[in-house]
Amino acid sequence: MLKKTEAPDLDALRLLDDRLRWLSAWTIHNANHLRESADGLKVGGHQASCASMTAIMAALYFHALGPNDKVAVKPHAGPVLHAIHYLLGTQSREQLENFRGFKGMQSYPSRTKDRIPVDFSTGSVGLGVAVTAFASLVQDYLVAHGMMDAGAAGRFVALMGDAELDEGNIYECLIEAYKHDIRNCWWIVDYNRQSLDATTAERMFRRFDEIFASCGWRVVTLKYGKRLEAAFAEEGGAALRDWLEQVSNADYAALTYLGGAAWRERLEKEAPDAAPVLAARDDDALHALMTNLAGHDMESLVEAFDAARDDVPTLFIAYTVKGQGLPFAGHKDNHAGLMNPGQIAALRERMGIAEGEEWEPFAGLGGNSAEGVRALVEKSRIAREKRERPWRQAEVPAIAPPAGEEQSTQAAFGRILLDLAKAGGPLADRIVTTSPDVTVSTNLGAWVNQRGLFRRQELADVFAKAKIPSAQKWGATAAGQHIELGIAENNLFLMLAALGLAGDLFGERLLPIGTVYDPFIARGLDALNYACYQDARFMLVATPSGLTLGPEGGAHQSINPPLIALGQPGLRHYEPAFADELALMMEESFRLMQAPDGESVYLRLTTRTVRQPEREGEAWKDGALAGGYWLKAPGEGAEAALVYCGAIAPEALAAWDALKDDVPGLGLLAVTSPDLLHRGWSAARAARWRGGEAAESHVERLLGRLAPQAGLVTILDGSPAALSWLGGVRGQRVSPLGVDRFGQTGNLPDLYREYRLDADAIVEAAAELFL
Repeated sequence: MLKKTEAPDLDALRLLDDRLRWLSAWTIHNANHLRESADGLKVGGHQASCASMTAIMAALYFHALGPNDKVAVKPHAGPVLHAIHYLLGTQSREQLENFRGFKGMQSYPSRTKDRIPVDFSTGSVGLGVAVTAFASLVQDYLVAHGMMDAGAAGRFVALMGDAELDEGNIYECLIEAYKHDIRNCWWIVDYNRQSLDATTAERMFRRFDEIFASCGWRVVTLKYGKRLEAAFAEEGGAALRDWLEQVSNADYAALTYLGGAAWRERLEKEAPDAAPVLAARDDDALHALMTNLAGHDMESLVEAFDAARDDVPTLFIAYTVKGQGLPFAGHKDNHAGLMNPGQIAALRERMGIAEGEEWEPFAGLGGNSAEGVRALVEKSRIAREKRERPWRQAEVPAIAPPAGEEQSTQAAFGRILLDLAKAGGPLADRIVTTSPDVTVSTNLGAWVNQRGLFRRQELADVFAKAKIPSAQKWGATAAGQHIELGIAENNLFLMLAALGLAGDLFGERLLPIGTVYDPFIARGLDALNYACYQDARFMLVATPSGLTLGPEGGAHQSINPPLIALGQPGLRHYEPAFADELALMMEESFRLMQAPDGESVYLRLTTRTVRQPEREGEAWKDGALAGGYWLKAPGEGAEAALVYCGAIAPEALAAWDALKDDVPGLGLLAVTSPDLLHRGWSAARAARWRGGEAAESHVERLLGRLAPQAGLVTILDGSPAALSWLGGVRGQRVSPLGVDRFGQTGNLPDLYREYRLDADAIVEAAAELFL
């Protein structure tokens, strides 16, 4: 059991609820109505979505949360989080005034862009919820491996709108969380029963209860506040409760907007036995009673949070009113609604805030009230500053490529990891691997055999105990370093996000490596983008690449991942053709994952076995890490070059050999990262436009060895657009070869011939271009 909290000052918490509602609404109003607009566009914001969350967040941040707890805040309640830190003194008025402005507080909570401590970025709905479960698993991993004191463990809280429960990633996560016996999670649903366009479906409430309970979660429904519960005990109260249990979400929202007289008229007609309850209240009191839902009732919230202070994962379904306390509460169009100047002035007057004191943290509070609120704010136990990024580095040893005249990059990856596992040391001890049910087929099997599966509770290898021969050891212990996931790729990227944030969240770095089938990156692309947006650091190893997969055919042959990598910030793409390139890039990846200005890395590998090159020296290495190098250097001012990337290297070499006598000075350029080449080119042009140094980018220097009118044949087992842009660097002609349609099954010679990736196709493209 966790330490019990002291009894709260409920009156002060209620006043904080009011302050958060005002400050969030005023921040949005200022941005839309008072701040000068340079473009005339609506700034936006979500006053109604903030208002439905203020009581919940006041109860959490000023009572229930401890210093080690981590929270993912509902995207549209971002202004409430900033208002909390404004009261704490860790957010500036300038930032609030610049809401959604350049370098001001962000539209939605952002770990990297906001100045206040944000545990998890949110914005793409559902992902901020699901990542908390994987962060809980990472915490258990660190405790089990002695990297973290169990006493420092915290809880992971996700604040979500009820419409977020439509997101499929939540249920994929829920299943995985059940498999791994996730704990220390609170998911709190702002159940206002309104989405962006309409009210939510009537039938779903009981389903959510059943779904979560079946996965081992405790479900706590917070429906009626204390005043309503008391009214139910009055004469006529039972009839009132029966009516409330049956009223539709749309009707409840509409009556909330219409107010006390509408409530009375409807109840007199449909619940005549509730007449005594109505007779005892005027219209204003009746409206206050009918909207007294537990999600706004401070006593109900505090009781519920205090009663769930063990490590059992808990879903709180907190009934709320969207826009509570605002003039458009309950209106179906209130999601993006904004109060007009007259409405905000009326709200200010009702709260006793003098004109000109709108930004004062405790404006409108009397002396004693202000003192109680300040005392509660000062006692808040949440983390108030961003954690200093723990750039403590595990030394990266030189990684030697595996021996062998012929190798595939996928097999070489497995052998490199096995060597690291056997050698041990700080680097190997901080590596955590994970995969969505493709561990063996992506060559992680040897690593897992050496380092083991991770589970908090030991799981015996039944096949080994039964002496059934198998190459794989699948026993699991708390000391294991591989987290096996189900087949949902979305969960893989959320797991990598949580592992890659271990340093920021817990002060202990991990070096995560995730493997996946290359064509299925797209299945988890939203979560991959989410992980990169948070600056989580990881190595993504995707294989096999393209048509080179061969007999699998169709959707299993990846086409667009190089384009995805080309446009994904925070993710460096390398596509090595040879084992020594891969070893070099893995070494660089481990450095990048730990560097303050580093990033995550995506390695696109292949199952195809190719003959390894004979190197002359190590001059090629710097170029390979920068994105490309001349495997066969061109003659000065040469008229032509072949440019290849990845698995297609043997065909490019064969074509170069066939053409070199007919095309004098023909070069063969190995592109190891279209992504890096394009980034460098863009950065150099931007620097020149800004009047900076006219330094050439790496790709400009590479192609500068060719004549200005030279021709390029680009070859890639993927979308040809990932390389065809090279012609724009120096205005050189390009004949791009690649794959832009779904592949067939077949052997490699047949497939390469059909899709114009073989040596003959390269020669033909060169002849057309050069001759």
